[in-house]
Amino acid sequence: MKQFNFLDWPVYKDSQDLVTFSLNLIRNLPREHRFELSSQLIRSSTSVVLNIAEGSGKSSAKDFSKFIDIALGSLYETVANVDTLRTNGLAKNTDFELVKEKSANIARQLGGFKKKLKR
Repeated sequence: MKQFNFLDWPVYKDSQDLVTFSLNLIRNLPREHRFELSSQLIRSSTSVVLNIAEGSGKSSAKDFSKFIDIALGSLYETVANVDTLRTNGLAKNTDFELVKEKSANIARQLGGFKKKLKR
């Protein structure tokens, strides 16, 4: 089995893209809000990527599935973080909609992984 095969998976690449988008969003925050709000957003979006990677290294489908669940939870948290920024006038509605769209795509892919693992 190829090591680090997750690097080639579209869901991993799309999740990395979400982290990049989150980092760019944070760069536009006013200084006084940058630390507390950006820290949580980076943690949640990065958690999606890291749980996909870590789960891929597990020896059983059941263990991998647990990491997919954690990645999904972090994905929802990322959407909520950007919604909080939008609600407070710190992110554009278009940015929020794009995060929702990217996240829905990632969630579909993660759901597909879970179905495949149950077989």
